[in-house]
Amino acid sequence: MAESMDELLARAALLRDQALRRLETLVNAESPSGDAGRIDVVTRELEAAYTAVGARTERVPGADGDHLVCHWAGGGPDDGHILMIGHSDTVFPAGTTAERPFRLEPDGDTVTGPGVFDMKGSLVEVELAMRLLAGTGSRPFRPVRLVVVNDEEIGSPDGRRLVARHAEGAVAVLGLEAPLPGGALKTGRRGVARIRIDVEGVSAHAGLDPGLGVPAIDELVDQLRALRTAVPAPPAAELNVGTIQGGTRANVVSGHARAELGLRFADQEAEDAALAAVESLVPFRDGARISTTRVSYRPAWAADPANPLAADLIRLAGALGLELTTGTSGGAGDTNHTGAAGIPTADGLGPEGGGAHSAAEHASVRSLLHRAALLAAYLGGPAAVAEDKENT
Repeated sequence: MAESMDELLARAALLRDQALRRLETLVNAESPSGDAGRIDVVTRELEAAYTAVGARTERVPGADGDHLVCHWAGGGPDDGHILMIGHSDTVFPAGTTAERPFRLEPDGDTVTGPGVFDMKGSLVEVELAMRLLAGTGSRPFRPVRLVVVNDEEIGSPDGRRLVARHAEGAVAVLGLEAPLPGGALKTGRRGVARIRIDVEGVSAHAGLDPGLGVPAIDELVDQLRALRTAVPAPPAAELNVGTIQGGTRANVVSGHARAELGLRFADQEAEDAALAAVESLVPFRDGARISTTRVSYRPAWAADPANPLAADLIRLAGALGLELTTGTSGGAGDTNHTGAAGIPTADGLGPEGGGAHSAAEHASVRSLLHRAALLAAYLGGPAAVAEDKENT
């Protein structure tokens, strides 16, 4: 049974207290990347919540606990599904909530706490959207899948296989990451790669036999200097030397050195040039050996001005009385893979807020409810919402 957009927003407002309770539970149940025990607590909470709103769930074992995949049956076309992508892990170490637990601020709208914006508010949003949809007496127009990986904050080294698997056959992909400032959707993302460079030299006594040694640290430093000119300059690409390790003592020629690099690239051309530069290094010194390892990788997702999914979401947001714009993100996420593959993709559907990955992290409850209504309107299709002609 269809209802007006105003009615949908009104029913979303009635779910405010439930949203706050769920969000408090998820935030205070910490889930640092790599902490399987804590992540599994959050996964069980999500599984119970999504099962209660009609999902068929499966937990997929991963390197650091279980990932979660949810399926909702569709009531219309079955020639493709809608994929939603989220993550359960956060960047904050265990114990952070002892100092900064979930809190509703005095303004009555702002919530704070580790992960409230990135991205536990988004995970609550999905539950509310499905509850709103069920309240219309309908179910999703198309089959819906939700993939919640538990390692996104470290590049989804294991979770990306699930994203790839469930992207097959998807007609649209909704990314649940936080929006750009001002609430804009992300319809393009810079690509990113983490590269580890290992240099093997030859150790020797730095005072007695320096000529017998091959200094790995010197070799690494020279390679990094050369890369500065080989990698395309900003804004096409950016190179950050994140960590350097090597050597043993000041009186020993270093036998080993290692660096981890962060690469970002704006488009395919810059990506190809940057990756070729770091993955085809040749030693400057006889006796030195160099190896590179691609620790994680997300391809550049170039923005498409004609993105049909973004156009649909903007239209529905307008009918809800919400202004929605689009932009390109300098950061990378799991939607890089689907956007780069040409699947209609829009990210940034999480609630508005700010301060991701910092002590200032916060989100808006009002925005969470509005975006839950937007998700319900999109997922339900024409069977869920009769757009108010005065608002369109």
